[in-house]
Amino acid sequence: MASTTPEAPIIEGRGLHAYYGASHILHGVNLAVGRGETLGLLGRNGMGKTTLIRTLVGLLPPRSGTVRVDGRDMSGAPPHRIARLGIAYVPEGRGIFPNLSVRENLVMAARPGRRGEWNFARVLQAFPALAERLGHGGAQLSGGEQQMLTIARALMTNPELLILDEATEGLAPRISRDIWAIVGAIRASGIATIIVDKNHAAVTAASERCVLLVKGRVVFEGASAQLRAQPEVLRRHLGV
Repeated sequence: MASTTPEAPIIEGRGLHAYYGASHILHGVNLAVGRGETLGLLGRNGMGKTTLIRTLVGLLPPRSGTVRVDGRDMSGAPPHRIARLGIAYVPEGRGIFPNLSVRENLVMAARPGRRGEWNFARVLQAFPALAERLGHGGAQLSGGEQQMLTIARALMTNPELLILDEATEGLAPRISRDIWAIVGAIRASGIATIIVDKNHAAVTAASERCVLLVKGRVVFEGASAQLRAQPEVLRRHLGV
């Protein structure tokens, strides 16, 4: 019987140490995300979540450790090379182009990718509020609409992995519910996702597996259902 080789994670960090100047932020972090998997990345403010994401996508080269994307060693590679391998990052703060229209923000990001599922028509179907504002400039949108545009623009790249860093921060409850519904649709489409959000209940409900960081170290890694069944862990490390 022929043996099969396990499929490489879409992204993997091993033994990651990262610094800002003299400040040692990540202390030997291991993290891997499989194809189609939804991972919740949890931790209080300042525990290293965004630093870990920035290290994985090439915005902050690791001092030591390795980053692999689809089995390729991309440690220290520039962000554009990692993005071309199917990694899309929606950062905290959105980062849309305010002087471009909604249509232009979307079209400029379009690429076929391996999937080709998230074309202009499908994105507008998923984000009907954007369909009504295609001619509006990015700066004319509300905060919630800007967040939707940022996620929609990332989907236009047809990524293998979508990283959402605080996608619902500062949004009204109704808009937040819309964003979580979109996260569910993304998961159903088979795109792997890393979710960082202060709504820990929503993260554990939307994800299959969770990683919990405390002071740049992993203190929990396991099934989201397992974490929900241990409220004492949530209280100790997240204060909920």
